[in-house]
Amino acid sequence: MTRQTTIIDAETIAGAFTMADYVATVEEAFCLCGRGEVQMPPKLYLTFPQGDLRCMPVCIPNMNTAGVKNVNVHPGNTDLPTVMATITLIDPETGFPLAIMDGTHITRMRTGAAGGVAAKYLSRENSRTAAFIGAGAQAQTQLAALLVTRPAIEKVIACDIRREHLEHFVEIVRSTHGREVLCTPSIQQAAEHADILVTTTTVRVPVVHNDWIKPGTHINAIGADAPGKQELDPAILNRAIVVVDNWEQASHSGEINVPVSHGLLTRDDIHADIGQIVCGAKPARQTEDEITVFDSTGLAVQDISAATAIYRKLTADQNTVGRLTHFKFF
Repeated sequence: MTRQTTIIDAETIAGAFTMADYVATVEEAFCLCGRGEVQMPPKLYLTFPQGDLRCMPVCIPNMNTAGVKNVNVHPGNTDLPTVMATITLIDPETGFPLAIMDGTHITRMRTGAAGGVAAKYLSRENSRTAAFIGAGAQAQTQLAALLVTRPAIEKVIACDIRREHLEHFVEIVRSTHGREVLCTPSIQQAAEHADILVTTTTVRVPVVHNDWIKPGTHINAIGADAPGKQELDPAILNRAIVVVDNWEQASHSGEINVPVSHGLLTRDDIHADIGQIVCGAKPARQTEDEITVFDSTGLAVQDISAATAIYRKLTADQNTVGRLTHFKFF
Protein backbone atom coordinates (compact mmCIF):
# COMPACT_ATOMS: atom_id res chain seq x y z
CA MET A 1 0.00 0.00 0.00
CA THR A 2 1.33 3.42 -0.95
CA ARG A 3 1.36 5.85 1.94
CA GLN A 4 1.95 9.55 1.65
CA THR A 5 3.11 12.15 4.13
CA THR A 6 0.90 15.22 4.44
CA ILE A 7 2.39 18.71 4.58
CA ILE A 8 0.27 21.23 6.48
CA ASP A 9 1.17 24.92 6.47
CA ALA A 10 0.53 27.63 9.04
CA GLU A 11 -2.40 29.22 7.20
CA THR A 12 -4.28 25.93 6.99
CA ILE A 13 -3.58 25.17 10.65
CA ALA A 14 -4.72 28.63 11.75
CA GLY A 15 -8.13 28.08 10.20
CA ALA A 16 -8.65 24.64 11.67
CA PHE A 17 -8.86 25.28 15.43
CA THR A 18 -10.26 28.01 17.64
CA MET A 19 -8.73 28.98 20.96
CA ALA A 20 -11.56 27.13 22.68
CA ASP A 21 -10.49 24.02 20.77
CA TYR A 22 -6.91 24.44 21.96
CA VAL A 23 -8.00 24.96 25.56
CA ALA A 24 -10.07 21.75 25.52
CA THR A 25 -7.25 19.79 23.87
CA VAL A 26 -4.56 21.06 26.23
CA GLU A 27 -6.76 20.42 29.27
CA GLU A 28 -7.19 16.80 28.22
CA ALA A 29 -3.44 16.53 27.50
CA PHE A 30 -2.65 17.75 31.01
CA CYS A 31 -5.10 15.20 32.41
CA LEU A 32 -3.35 12.36 30.55
CA CYS A 33 -0.04 13.55 32.01
CA GLY A 34 -1.54 13.69 35.48
CA ARG A 35 -2.66 10.08 35.14
CA GLY A 36 0.78 9.01 33.89
CA GLU A 37 -0.59 7.95 30.51
CA VAL A 38 2.03 9.52 28.23
CA GLN A 39 5.64 8.71 27.42
CA MET A 40 7.41 12.08 27.40
CA PRO A 41 11.09 12.69 28.19
CA PRO A 42 12.10 16.27 29.06
CA LYS A 43 12.86 18.52 26.11
CA LEU A 44 16.44 18.40 24.79
CA TYR A 45 18.35 21.65 24.21
CA LEU A 46 21.02 22.35 21.59
CA THR A 47 22.71 25.69 22.24
CA PHE A 48 23.98 27.91 19.41
CA PRO A 49 25.82 31.25 19.67
CA GLN A 50 22.67 33.12 18.58
CA GLY A 51 19.98 30.95 20.19
CA ASP A 52 18.93 27.38 20.78
CA LEU A 53 17.00 24.44 19.36
CA ARG A 54 14.64 22.36 21.49
CA CYS A 55 13.54 18.83 20.57
CA MET A 56 10.32 17.60 22.17
CA PRO A 57 9.14 13.98 21.65
CA VAL A 58 6.06 12.29 23.07
CA CYS A 59 3.91 9.19 22.65
CA ILE A 60 0.21 9.38 23.61
CA PRO A 61 -1.22 5.84 23.57
CA ASN A 62 -4.77 6.99 24.37
CA MET A 63 -4.76 9.02 21.15
CA ASN A 64 -2.79 6.41 19.20
CA THR A 65 -0.30 9.08 18.23
CA ALA A 66 3.32 10.11 18.63
CA GLY A 67 5.50 12.89 17.35
CA VAL A 68 8.31 15.35 17.77
CA LYS A 69 8.33 19.12 17.80
CA ASN A 70 11.54 20.94 16.94
CA VAL A 71 11.47 24.58 17.99
CA ASN A 72 14.11 27.31 18.02
CA VAL A 73 14.43 30.47 20.06
CA HIS A 74 16.64 33.10 18.41
CA PRO A 75 15.99 36.49 20.08
CA GLY A 76 18.21 38.38 17.64
CA ASN A 77 16.20 37.48 14.55
CA THR A 78 15.03 40.49 12.56
CA ASP A 79 13.68 39.14 9.24
CA LEU A 80 12.49 35.89 10.84
CA PRO A 81 10.36 35.18 13.92
CA THR A 82 12.15 34.67 17.22
CA VAL A 83 10.39 31.32 17.57
CA MET A 84 9.88 28.89 14.68
CA ALA A 85 8.72 25.31 14.97
CA THR A 86 7.95 22.21 12.94
CA ILE A 87 6.00 19.16 14.09
CA THR A 88 6.35 15.63 12.73
CA LEU A 89 3.47 13.27 13.48
CA ILE A 90 4.39 9.58 13.62
CA ASP A 91 2.18 6.50 13.36
CA PRO A 92 3.21 4.62 16.53
CA GLU A 93 2.29 1.27 14.96
CA THR A 94 4.60 1.57 11.95
CA GLY A 95 6.81 4.59 12.58
CA PHE A 96 5.59 6.15 9.33
CA PRO A 97 5.68 9.99 9.23
CA LEU A 98 2.01 10.87 8.79
CA ALA A 99 2.50 14.62 8.60
CA ILE A 100 5.03 17.40 8.72
CA MET A 101 3.31 20.50 10.04
CA ASP A 102 4.09 24.09 10.83
CA GLY A 103 4.45 24.24 14.59
CA THR A 104 4.85 27.96 15.14
CA HIS A 105 1.14 28.77 15.26
CA ILE A 106 0.41 25.67 17.34
CA THR A 107 3.16 26.66 19.79
CA ARG A 108 1.67 30.11 20.31
CA MET A 109 -1.86 28.84 20.70
CA ARG A 110 -1.17 25.86 22.96
CA THR A 111 1.01 28.03 25.23
CA GLY A 112 -1.83 30.49 25.56
CA ALA A 113 -4.23 27.61 26.14
CA ALA A 114 -2.05 26.26 28.97
CA GLY A 115 -2.36 29.60 30.73
CA GLY A 116 -6.11 29.51 30.25
CA VAL A 117 -6.35 26.02 31.72
CA ALA A 118 -4.17 27.01 34.69
CA ALA A 119 -6.38 30.04 35.37
CA LYS A 120 -9.48 27.82 35.27
CA TYR A 121 -8.17 25.77 38.18
CA LEU A 122 -5.95 28.22 40.07
CA SER A 123 -7.46 31.71 39.77
CA ARG A 124 -10.47 32.99 41.67
CA GLU A 125 -13.76 32.60 39.85
CA ASN A 126 -14.55 36.26 40.48
CA SER A 127 -11.35 37.48 38.78
CA ARG A 128 -12.13 40.65 36.86
CA THR A 129 -8.76 42.25 36.00
CA ALA A 130 -5.96 40.61 34.02
CA ALA A 131 -2.58 42.35 33.81
CA PHE A 132 0.13 41.57 31.29
CA ILE A 133 3.83 42.26 31.74
CA GLY A 134 4.95 42.00 28.14
CA ALA A 135 2.46 42.67 25.34
CA GLY A 136 3.88 40.73 22.41
CA ALA A 137 2.47 37.81 20.45
CA GLN A 138 2.32 35.49 23.46
CA ALA A 139 0.33 38.00 25.50
CA GLN A 140 -2.29 37.95 22.74
CA THR A 141 -2.86 34.21 22.95
CA GLN A 142 -2.68 34.24 26.74
CA LEU A 143 -5.49 36.80 26.78
CA ALA A 144 -7.57 34.87 24.24
CA ALA A 145 -7.32 31.73 26.37
CA LEU A 146 -8.09 33.56 29.62
CA LEU A 147 -11.28 34.86 28.08
CA VAL A 148 -12.30 31.27 27.27
CA THR A 149 -11.89 30.03 30.86
CA ARG A 150 -12.48 33.30 32.74
CA PRO A 151 -14.96 35.16 30.50
CA ALA A 152 -15.94 37.50 33.36
CA ILE A 153 -12.65 39.39 32.95
CA GLU A 154 -13.66 42.93 32.12
CA LYS A 155 -10.46 44.96 32.42
CA VAL A 156 -6.98 44.46 30.97
CA ILE A 157 -3.81 46.25 32.08
CA ALA A 158 -0.83 46.16 29.74
CA CYS A 159 2.82 47.02 30.34
CA ASP A 160 5.60 46.75 27.75
CA ILE A 161 8.76 48.73 26.95
CA ARG A 162 8.11 48.27 23.20
CA ARG A 163 5.58 50.86 22.13
CA GLU A 164 4.64 49.10 18.88
CA HIS A 165 3.81 45.88 20.73
CA LEU A 166 1.77 47.77 23.29
CA GLU A 167 -0.24 49.66 20.66
CA HIS A 168 -1.00 46.46 18.74
CA PHE A 169 -2.04 44.62 21.89
CA VAL A 170 -4.34 47.46 22.93
CA GLU A 171 -6.03 47.41 19.54
CA ILE A 172 -6.66 43.66 19.84
CA VAL A 173 -8.05 44.00 23.37
CA ARG A 174 -10.50 46.66 22.23
CA SER A 175 -11.49 45.55 18.73
CA THR A 176 -11.35 41.76 19.05
CA HIS A 177 -12.29 41.23 22.68
CA GLY A 178 -14.22 44.39 23.56
CA ARG A 179 -12.56 44.84 26.96
CA GLU A 180 -11.49 47.97 28.75
CA VAL A 181 -7.71 48.36 28.57
CA LEU A 182 -5.27 50.50 30.54
CA CYS A 183 -1.66 51.01 29.47
CA THR A 184 0.93 51.76 32.10
CA PRO A 185 4.73 52.05 32.13
CA SER A 186 4.68 50.83 35.73
CA ILE A 187 5.02 47.10 36.34
CA GLN A 188 4.15 47.81 39.97
CA GLN A 189 0.83 49.40 39.03
CA ALA A 190 -0.05 46.49 36.76
CA ALA A 191 0.87 43.87 39.35
CA GLU A 192 -0.88 45.57 42.27
CA HIS A 193 -4.22 45.75 40.46
CA ALA A 194 -4.19 42.27 38.93
CA ASP A 195 -6.48 39.42 39.83
CA ILE A 196 -4.60 37.41 37.21
CA LEU A 197 -1.05 38.46 36.30
CA VAL A 198 0.60 37.14 33.13
CA THR A 199 4.34 37.57 32.57
CA THR A 200 5.74 36.96 29.07
CA THR A 201 9.14 38.69 29.11
CA THR A 202 12.66 37.39 28.44
CA VAL A 203 14.32 38.97 31.49
CA ARG A 204 16.98 37.36 33.66
CA VAL A 205 16.52 39.69 36.63
CA PRO A 206 13.10 39.61 38.34
CA VAL A 207 10.80 42.49 37.38
CA VAL A 208 7.81 41.58 39.58
CA HIS A 209 8.43 42.24 43.26
CA ASN A 210 6.95 40.33 46.16
CA ASP A 211 5.30 43.25 47.94
CA TRP A 212 3.33 44.16 44.80
CA ILE A 213 1.34 40.90 44.82
CA LYS A 214 -1.91 41.05 46.77
CA PRO A 215 -3.55 38.02 48.42
CA GLY A 216 -5.67 36.01 46.00
CA THR A 217 -3.63 36.82 42.90
CA HIS A 218 -2.98 34.12 40.34
CA ILE A 219 0.20 34.40 38.23
CA ASN A 220 0.88 32.68 34.91
CA ALA A 221 4.69 32.79 34.61
CA ILE A 222 5.29 32.17 30.92
CA GLY A 223 8.47 33.99 29.91
CA ALA A 224 11.21 31.94 31.60
CA ASP A 225 12.08 29.19 29.13
CA ALA A 226 15.83 28.67 29.56
CA PRO A 227 18.34 28.37 32.42
CA GLY A 228 19.01 31.71 34.10
CA LYS A 229 15.71 33.34 33.11
CA GLN A 230 13.30 34.52 35.80
CA GLU A 231 10.57 37.14 35.98
CA LEU A 232 9.35 36.86 39.58
CA ASP A 233 10.95 37.75 42.89
CA PRO A 234 11.69 34.33 44.47
CA ALA A 235 9.94 35.54 47.63
CA ILE A 236 6.68 35.36 45.67
CA LEU A 237 7.25 31.66 45.06
CA ASN A 238 8.01 31.09 48.73
CA ARG A 239 4.60 32.42 49.78
CA ALA A 240 2.61 31.01 46.86
CA ILE A 241 1.03 27.71 45.90
CA VAL A 242 3.40 26.80 43.04
CA VAL A 243 2.22 24.54 40.23
CA VAL A 244 4.48 23.49 37.34
CA ASP A 245 3.69 21.78 34.06
CA ASN A 246 6.61 19.38 34.57
CA TRP A 247 9.16 19.33 37.41
CA GLU A 248 12.13 18.21 35.30
CA GLN A 249 11.62 20.95 32.74
CA ALA A 250 10.61 23.68 35.16
CA SER A 251 13.55 23.08 37.50
CA HIS A 252 15.90 23.26 34.51
CA SER A 253 14.47 26.13 32.51
CA GLY A 254 11.20 27.46 33.97
CA GLU A 255 10.43 30.28 36.40
CA ILE A 256 11.62 28.16 39.32
CA ASN A 257 15.00 27.26 37.77
CA VAL A 258 17.06 30.02 39.40
CA PRO A 259 15.56 29.68 42.91
CA VAL A 260 16.03 25.90 42.67
CA SER A 261 19.67 26.26 41.57
CA HIS A 262 20.30 28.60 44.53
CA GLY A 263 18.66 26.27 47.03
CA LEU A 264 15.78 28.67 47.68
CA LEU A 265 13.18 26.21 46.42
CA THR A 266 13.01 22.42 46.37
CA ARG A 267 10.71 19.84 44.85
CA ASP A 268 8.94 19.58 48.20
CA ASP A 269 7.92 23.24 47.82
CA ILE A 270 6.03 22.49 44.59
CA HIS A 271 2.34 21.83 45.20
CA ALA A 272 1.68 19.81 42.05
CA ASP A 273 2.03 19.36 38.32
CA ILE A 274 -0.90 20.99 36.54
CA GLY A 275 -1.93 17.58 35.22
CA GLN A 276 -2.38 16.26 38.75
CA ILE A 277 -4.78 19.10 39.44
CA VAL A 278 -6.71 18.73 36.18
CA CYS A 279 -7.25 15.01 36.73
CA GLY A 280 -8.22 15.54 40.39
CA ALA A 281 -5.22 13.87 42.02
CA LYS A 282 -4.21 17.11 43.79
CA PRO A 283 -6.42 20.00 44.96
CA ALA A 284 -6.70 23.25 43.05
CA ARG A 285 -7.14 26.64 44.76
CA GLN A 286 -8.50 26.16 48.28
CA THR A 287 -9.06 29.71 49.58
CA GLU A 288 -9.74 33.17 48.20
CA ASP A 289 -6.53 34.55 49.74
CA GLU A 290 -4.04 32.05 48.34
CA ILE A 291 -1.48 33.33 45.88
CA THR A 292 -1.05 30.80 43.08
CA VAL A 293 1.69 30.56 40.45
CA PHE A 294 1.70 28.43 37.31
CA ASP A 295 5.18 27.85 35.86
CA SER A 296 4.71 27.01 32.20
CA THR A 297 7.60 25.57 30.20
CA GLY A 298 5.59 23.91 27.45
CA LEU A 299 5.12 20.17 27.03
CA ALA A 300 5.38 18.04 23.91
CA VAL A 301 2.03 16.46 24.78
CA GLN A 302 0.37 19.84 24.25
CA ASP A 303 1.84 20.20 20.75
CA ILE A 304 1.30 16.64 19.56
CA SER A 305 -2.23 16.30 20.92
CA ALA A 306 -3.22 19.55 19.19
CA ALA A 307 -1.38 18.65 15.98
CA THR A 308 -3.00 15.21 15.90
CA ALA A 309 -6.49 16.64 16.38
CA ILE A 310 -5.88 19.19 13.62
CA TYR A 311 -4.40 16.60 11.25
CA ARG A 312 -7.35 14.25 11.76
CA LYS A 313 -9.87 17.04 11.31
CA LEU A 314 -8.28 18.27 8.09
CA THR A 315 -7.76 14.85 6.53
CA ALA A 316 -11.31 13.75 7.37
CA ASP A 317 -12.81 16.78 5.62
CA GLN A 318 -13.24 16.05 1.92
CA ASN A 319 -13.38 19.77 1.17
CA THR A 320 -9.98 20.26 2.79
CA VAL A 321 -8.01 17.12 2.09
CA GLY A 322 -7.80 17.82 -1.65
CA ARG A 323 -6.07 21.12 -0.96
CA LEU A 324 -3.37 19.60 1.23
CA THR A 325 0.08 18.76 -0.10
CA HIS A 326 1.23 15.15 0.01
CA PHE A 327 4.41 13.39 -1.01
CA LYS A 328 5.71 9.86 -1.07
CA PHE A 329 8.38 9.55 1.58
CA PHE A 330 9.43 5.90 1.06
